[in-house]
Amino acid sequence: MQSFKVTRVYNNANGDSCFEDIEYPLTDKGPIGYLSEKVKVSNLLFRKVPPGYNDLHTAPQKQYVILLDGAVEIETSLGEKRIFNEGQILLMEDTEGKGHRSKNVLPLERSSLFVTFD
Repeated sequence: MQSFKVTRVYNNANGDSCFEDIEYPLTDKGPIGYLSEKVKVSNLLFRKVPPGYNDLHTAPQKQYVILLDGAVEIETSLGEKRIFNEGQILLMEDTEGKGHRSKNVLPLERSSLFVTFD
C-alpha cells in the first residue's frame, strides 16, 4: 500500500512538544498516480528565513510546513532533535505548551510553504 509520510509536532498532556510519524494512505487513481483523501485547509503562506535562524516558539496555528529548500533542525522541549530536508513535510500542532526550537542547518536562507487549517 502506498502512503505519504508526514512528521507531526504536537504537545503532550505535560505541555512538552513531541514528534510523531504519521502516514496518509494513498489510493491508486490510474494514470494520474496515487492520491490521498482531501485535507481541508484554510490558507497558504510563503516564507523565507535568514541563514542564522534559530528560534524557540510554539506554532502560531495548526499548519503544514513544506520545506522547499535547505534544511531545518527541530528540537522538541524534551530534547529530541531531527533534521528535515527539502521536500519533507511537517504537521505543526504544538500551538500551546513549551514549544519547539527551529534552527537552520545550512548557512543559507531557507524557503518553505505554510498551509494552515482550523
